[in-house]
Amino acid sequence: MVKILHDSDADASVLNGKTVAVIGYGSQGSAQALCMRDSGVNVIIGSRPGPSFERAVADGFQVMSFSEAAEKADIVHLLLPDEYHGPIYKSDIAQHMKPGKTLSCSHGFNIVFGEIVPPAGVDVIMVAPKSPATEERKAFCAGFGVPGLVAVKQNASGKALQTALAMAKAMGFTRAGVLECTFEQETYEDLFGEQNVLCGGCVDLMKYGFEVLVEAGYPPEMAYFECIHELKLIVDLVYEGGIQKMNKVISNTAEFGEYFNGPRIITPDVKERMKESLKRIESGEFAKEFLKMIREGKGELLKAKREELGKHIAETTGAKIRALFERKTK
Repeated sequence: MVKILHDSDADASVLNGKTVAVIGYGSQGSAQALCMRDSGVNVIIGSRPGPSFERAVADGFQVMSFSEAAEKADIVHLLLPDEYHGPIYKSDIAQHMKPGKTLSCSHGFNIVFGEIVPPAGVDVIMVAPKSPATEERKAFCAGFGVPGLVAVKQNASGKALQTALAMAKAMGFTRAGVLECTFEQETYEDLFGEQNVLCGGCVDLMKYGFEVLVEAGYPPEMAYFECIHELKLIVDLVYEGGIQKMNKVISNTAEFGEYFNGPRIITPDVKERMKESLKRIESGEFAKEFLKMIREGKGELLKAKREELGKHIAETTGAKIRALFERKTK
């Protein structure tokens, strides 16, 4: 069984006298940097000129180029979008990764798929919150924290795990509990969960349910409440007490429908396709295709897909409903 590590397993003094350079000041970069600073860690920010740079300055950080931050830091914590890690590491960071330093990240994608090849003599660690940045920061400010993962890829100093746990403690993760894993486990599981359940699977399930009801003549507003809006309420119950707890709270009719009809919709062939998806992830096929799209300058495809999704009747209906409820509650 995986051991859950808490505050008592981490020594925050490991970071005393050290400088952590957070590379990138987006959602995760800002949340993690603020939490570490609030815990007394010396944090600097590496960013390109632009809105993120200006926001970091406004938040009171010492902000500089990627290269300058990497040179000054003892711990270089990469929190850029995955597709930028490799190129920026090669152009701005690699030359500063001297023996005795630590290279850190919150997702193992670029290490696992070989986009970043750290030199010998440096520690390579991962400190990953299992939460969106907004919730992570909110939990920290409330005096608690979100769960997290820690991993060690290279342990040149013999103290890489201690550094990872100290950073996790500084961000509040050990208050909730962290699991020690490998870079590969975190990377493959994260990509699998996003594509098959949390984002890909869940979004398509909501859309198909909505479409079936609307195409059968039911009002879009009712379909939205039934297949999209209420999903949060169900997920909250699972989050609080598990699937069994959720089934105790819902009606007997709903619970019977789960056992009776669920397996007819999510059939064993879905599981087989999920296995195929996992193989594509583990083989590097998915990463190769994703990075190929970015490097061929087709990143705008994501924006186009997002804009296309915004025209779906489920999205336009949801926007109208949310606007009505916002007016009522103001």
